[in-house]
Amino acid sequence: MADPCSVPPEVLVPATNQTLELALGTRVALNCTVRWAGAGHCQHSPAWSKDGQWLGSGGSQDSAWFAPNASEQLLSSVLQLNLAHDTDFGVFACWISNATATFTLRRAEVAGHMPAVLAALLVLVLLMLAAGLYVRCHLNVLLWYRNRYGELEINDGKLYDAYVSHATAPDDRKFVHFIVKPQLENRYGYKLFLDEQTLLPNAEPSADLIMNVSRCRRLIVVLSVAYLEQDWCNSSFREGLWRLLELSKKPIFIVFESQYREIHHPAITLLKQHRGAVTLLRWRAGSMTPSSNFWKELCLALPRKVSFQGPVGDPQTQLQEDKDPMLILHSSYLDSGGDLHPDGDLGLRECVFRSLPPPRLAAPVPAAGTGDAQLRDGQRPEIDVSDLGSRNYGARTDFYCLVTEDDI
Repeated sequence: MADPCSVPPEVLVPATNQTLELALGTRVALNCTVRWAGAGHCQHSPAWSKDGQWLGSGGSQDSAWFAPNASEQLLSSVLQLNLAHDTDFGVFACWISNATATFTLRRAEVAGHMPAVLAALLVLVLLMLAAGLYVRCHLNVLLWYRNRYGELEINDGKLYDAYVSHATAPDDRKFVHFIVKPQLENRYGYKLFLDEQTLLPNAEPSADLIMNVSRCRRLIVVLSVAYLEQDWCNSSFREGLWRLLELSKKPIFIVFESQYREIHHPAITLLKQHRGAVTLLRWRAGSMTPSSNFWKELCLALPRKVSFQGPVGDPQTQLQEDKDPMLILHSSYLDSGGDLHPDGDLGLRECVFRSLPPPRLAAPVPAAGTGDAQLRDGQRPEIDVSDLGSRNYGARTDFYCLVTEDDI
């Protein structure tokens, strides 16, 4: 009869060769458990090796016991390891009699957080940069796109680009005549129709208003405190707004920042509620600069302006070589060097008139033959007044009009 102790034990744990990937600094316990049949007490001594090198017997904890039916014996050997260095990793083998269990320990590469943090910071910086560029340049991009690909509003029978309604208060007049009008007409080439009469008398548009607004592509209302004191603004602004929406496409309302915070008028609340149907612009302290966002937003609300390349000046002065002082575009006796800003009518700070030249002494009247000889020699009189009666001075729009504050 064969000796039961000579039968190789059966490995219970681990069932197969085991491979573990552990991080550096990990503590691990390798458990090797076997069993064999037989009631006799067999002496099996476990032994451990690493990479083919035997380890000391004091590194493992061994325990043996019988099964409940006392027909089988079990033996367990536990090896405690502290993976503090790279040399602590390797192939460990548990030897119990003729049975072998193998554990392969590998170092796991822990992904560092630094690349992820740097990537997140880079994305955050890019988003902040994109937001800053959008806030700073989105109006310029919209203007460029509108001026290049926007819809043209031509051949529509309109004579003006905008109808400007303002109050008769001095501040409103100065704002419209010396800021809005010069900037839009001289810098951007728009044509404005100015009106300081009540926009909706008796809360209903007048015949003149309907006719004038129909000749303009947009409607601009300077909504100052003085403007809000009109009857239709206090009594029926909501109904008046519906009338304006019927007359004009998305009317433009301009309010002043200094007054905007102090105004508690129902009209302001109503305009805020209908921002999709109207354009509400605020004039701030820095809006005087031609490159401010106010003018960009205002130009976006106005129709696209088309520039036509052509000769500058009156065709009469270019085709007929007219020397009439009334038809000379750049008169020599007007000095505009004192204008502080070429794009706006901000007032002249110097004397615009030069002293008149001394009067010429009357020369002797030449004989008829002498005058004819001068004309035949190519000399022309300095001023030709022979056709003054046939010229149309009403078509000129570039004259200076000298008025006083009382006239305004």
